[in-house]
Amino acid sequence: MVTRYVSHLPMNLHLLQAAQISWSPSLRVTRVEGDCETVLHRPASEVMDRPLHVVLGTTADKVRELDALARRDARAVDFFYAALGGADPVPLRLTLGLEGGEACASVVELRAFLEGAPPVQLSGLASQLSHELRNPLSSVKMAVQTLARNTGLSERDQRRLTIANREIRTLERMLWMVSEYGRDSTPNLEQHPPRTLLQEAMAMVAPELAERRVEVRVDEAPDVPRVKVDAGRLRPVLAQALLNVAMGLGEGGNVEVSILTGPQGRVLMRWKDPAEDLSEEERGSLFEPFECRLARGAGLTLAALRRVLVHQGGEVSAETGPGTGAVFTLTFAT
Repeated sequence: MVTRYVSHLPMNLHLLQAAQISWSPSLRVTRVEGDCETVLHRPASEVMDRPLHVVLGTTADKVRELDALARRDARAVDFFYAALGGADPVPLRLTLGLEGGEACASVVELRAFLEGAPPVQLSGLASQLSHELRNPLSSVKMAVQTLARNTGLSERDQRRLTIANREIRTLERMLWMVSEYGRDSTPNLEQHPPRTLLQEAMAMVAPELAERRVEVRVDEAPDVPRVKVDAGRLRPVLAQALLNVAMGLGEGGNVEVSILTGPQGRVLMRWKDPAEDLSEEERGSLFEPFECRLARGAGLTLAALRRVLVHQGGEVSAETGPGTGAVFTLTFAT
């Protein structure tokens, strides 16, 4: 008998680059189907009867949590980075449920899934991810803000709430980037002064910049024209890109941004990230989703920045060299 969980799965898991695994109450794999080598980085013969935490490249505590979610049979979705034997952890997406009374999961390796994926596929994934995370994150945010209003908190507890608020803001920005990367709607283009656009982006990460005592200094050439952008969609990803640079600097450092008129009347915005000492392989995948493993990002900041700018008639590029850092140039239409 086909369960509700299985009815939502594609008939050909190999075409989706997905694997389905089931496991026993003792958390050992009892069945595996689909594209096991792509998703779990090993053949099915090496997965059967193995401990689930070994197969998924995570901890025993994590698989107990996954097992509990699966046994609720509510099609819960979980995302985490798995250590599957390669040089870097890989992002996995698990849809959890029951089949014939046995806990199981449909597993997708996100890098393989997104490679060359059409916009509609990316948009659907981003929309589901946003839905799964936005509501619980809002609840956490409200709880932290309620606690922060307690005037009787110790200084230590106040510091903890400050950290919690900062991490919530980080998650909100990252969630927006995932959603924006998959969005394929027409931007609402309007004329904006580039310096004002930059200042508004800086305001979005002002608490984080102040905490690190990092200052963003702007050098604008005379008579720079307005740029044609959808400011609401550009500001958050521009803010995250600047914050990533700031996080790579020492406390009290400066981010130097220049704004000038470029060829054919376009506007250029440039900044240098001295910490971006990239290998030749990393330079080739700098703007690819989940491929840029820079220490201060989640692999989507530069990909989202480029996607937003391209959709608004602009572009972003980077010049890098061994030991010289990276210079990023944003090109805007006018």
